Amino acid sequence: MLQIIDFTVILPVLMLAILLTLIRLIKGPTLSDRVVALDLMTTLGIGVIAAYAIAYNEPIFLDVALIVALVSFLGTIAFAYYVEKGTK
Repeated sequence: MLQIIDFTVILPVLMLAILLTLIRLIKGPTLSDRVVALDLMTTLGIGVIAAYAIAYNEPIFLDVALIVALVSFLGTIAFAYYVEKGTK
């Protein structure tokens, strides 16, 4: 089981990664860079939700993380379809 002290180490690392990804999201030179940064931020957010669920023994949050991952995947697929359709 994940101890609370481990959670206090994991959370700041994930937040730092989210902050650095936010910088890439803002400064991204292309739309593709921004979409990849947003997808990474979503993945890191899922990591935060999963760490919270494990640390506090709340398995319902794992279901929330799964739904967020599914929506993120569908958004990435929609963007890829949009880019592919635009290049023809």
